[in-house]
Amino acid sequence: MANSPARAASRNWNLPNLLTYGRVAAVPLVVAFLFWPADAWARWTALAIYTAAAITDFFDGYLARAWSQQSSLGRMLDPIADKLLVAAALLALTADHTIAGASLWAAIVILCREILVSGLREYLAELRVPVPVTAVAKWKTGVQMVALGFLIAGPAGDAVFPYATQVGVWLLWIAAILTFYTGWDYMKASYDHVGGA
Repeated sequence: MANSPARAASRNWNLPNLLTYGRVAAVPLVVAFLFWPADAWARWTALAIYTAAAITDFFDGYLARAWSQQSSLGRMLDPIADKLLVAAALLALTADHTIAGASLWAAIVILCREILVSGLREYLAELRVPVPVTAVAKWKTGVQMVALGFLIAGPAGDAVFPYATQVGVWLLWIAAILTFYTGWDYMKASYDHVGGA
């Protein structure tokens, strides 16, 4: 038992958790480069950091399961890191008008769903009710990540591929539709537990 705190500390600093910490650390860097005065290199740097962070989203969970290195801290921090990255990117892209006009509604739907489902998961966790991630939710995450990648490239991407920003906007709307569907799906699945509490 004396070694138990040491073992817990070592689990908190395993590679899967380090990847999650890196994703959290990437958030302010992505935002900083998006707010950098209009230079193509700043957009590409933001995209490179964002892409690396998005890739860790797959590998941290995969490695934790493959190497049996799951930890309570990792399970708690992983979804927080994901939502921080998405929310920060959406807010920064809205602030610099890459996301503008009617597309703001797509960003609002995505942000509202993330907050709602996070709260719902927290509530159901207290009731010990599992909320499994559906296949559609995984597709939603994938489309959302790709959409944000195109939008982060923004004007720099348009110089290479003229429709980069437009593709990002279209994908953002697809992600918003999937987001709405999965949010409604989670609400329906948890209705009995919430209503009976």
